[in-house]
Amino acid sequence: MDNPSTGLLKASLQDFHFNQARSSLKQTLNRYSQPIPRKRNADIAVRAALKRDLDGLTTTLDKLNNCLIRIAVFGLVSRGKSAVVNALLGQKVLQTGPINGVTQYPRSVYWAIANGQVRVELIDTPGLDEVDGDVRATMARDVADQADLILFVVAGDVTRTEYRALAELQATDKPLILVFNKTDLYPEQDRQTLYRKLETLFARNESRRPVLSPDDIVRVSAEPAPMEVRVEWADGRVTHEWETPVAQVDELKEKLLIILNREGKSLLALNALRQARQAEVSIAHNTLKLYHNEAEDLIWKFAQWKAIAVAANPIAVLDIMGGAVTDLMMIRSLAKLYGLPMTRYEAGKLLKSILWSSGSLIVGEVGSSVLLGVGKSMAAIASAFESGSAFAAYSSAAIAQASLAGYGSYRVGKAAQIYLEKGCTWGEQGANTLIQEILQQVNKDTVIHRLRRELI
Repeated sequence: MDNPSTGLLKASLQDFHFNQARSSLKQTLNRYSQPIPRKRNADIAVRAALKRDLDGLTTTLDKLNNCLIRIAVFGLVSRGKSAVVNALLGQKVLQTGPINGVTQYPRSVYWAIANGQVRVELIDTPGLDEVDGDVRATMARDVADQADLILFVVAGDVTRTEYRALAELQATDKPLILVFNKTDLYPEQDRQTLYRKLETLFARNESRRPVLSPDDIVRVSAEPAPMEVRVEWADGRVTHEWETPVAQVDELKEKLLIILNREGKSLLALNALRQARQAEVSIAHNTLKLYHNEAEDLIWKFAQWKAIAVAANPIAVLDIMGGAVTDLMMIRSLAKLYGLPMTRYEAGKLLKSILWSSGSLIVGEVGSSVLLGVGKSMAAIASAFESGSAFAAYSSAAIAQASLAGYGSYRVGKAAQIYLEKGCTWGEQGANTLIQEILQQVNKDTVIHRLRRELI
């Protein structure tokens, strides 16, 4: 049995997170499996956005099915990003050199890990401060969004430009490891000194501490500088030759292997769910745009039905019950229009949330409706014995209550649209629900746990 103090996630828990995430993504894709309707020309952009989001969900599910973790390597020029990747691979696959900008575009290589639970893709990126920086910055953000783990390579003292780049990458809420390269040239720099420097920079420019801890700073020498050695020959000759020392990346490799083995699948599941959440919210937003006119007609139709039903019904209690049933039917009809499955129970929970979150106005409307309903009921009873004034009182109360009920129903419909725009991310298998569960279940010394502040 694992000792909890080791912070190791049990394989069964990782598999549980992984399978939950895969099931959630499949459910989401099935939810939006119906063909995107072809309507007027004005909807071309919306339909294109919907297709892009659906394709993104499919790509995320494929990545999950392949158990593929992406580790993106960032840094400024000449910090040795490609050299770090080569050292991890154990062979020179990527070109390196003294000229700035050797890496012109992101390049991906697979890192074979013995007995690994996941497959690993290392992504080498261009320097963040190179020429055409805006283009590369956009490229960097795209890579960071798709990455599960980020390595940020520095060498020497951390510059202000590096701090800004690090802060931007930290804003992606991805686990981050600071790789201090070229320790053969800067031996005096240690982990604590670097961390204190980062704390100072963040405290000066931000109101929070950096997400990474001192343990997330590793020292490497990915491509040590050649050094001159003295060679003594058997015949008494002495010569001097230049030799390149072996790369020193054991600390980084060990750090990565620990993360991949103890939380790799959970990390993969978490990032897949985050991408799915973003895609689903975008899908819901664009779906609402696509069906805007139909939804408006639907809301007004239910508002009219509710107004007529409330006006015609003389019993106050049935007014309230009938109005609630009408609103439930409207919410379910809206969900069906948008392609979002919703049970009667879920619609009831949504209606309750709307009533609570809409503040005193809707509560006042409900209270007024009750009073008018009671007054209408009393007038109806009186009108059974009197004609004239009692019937007039009944009619006035009915019209006022119907107007109030219709307006209240319209308000509920518009509020329901806002809630539905968030998609089904908070359902039983919703992305938000599963993200919260993963963050609550991981151990405190994992890189995932350190993201709770930003993700909860």
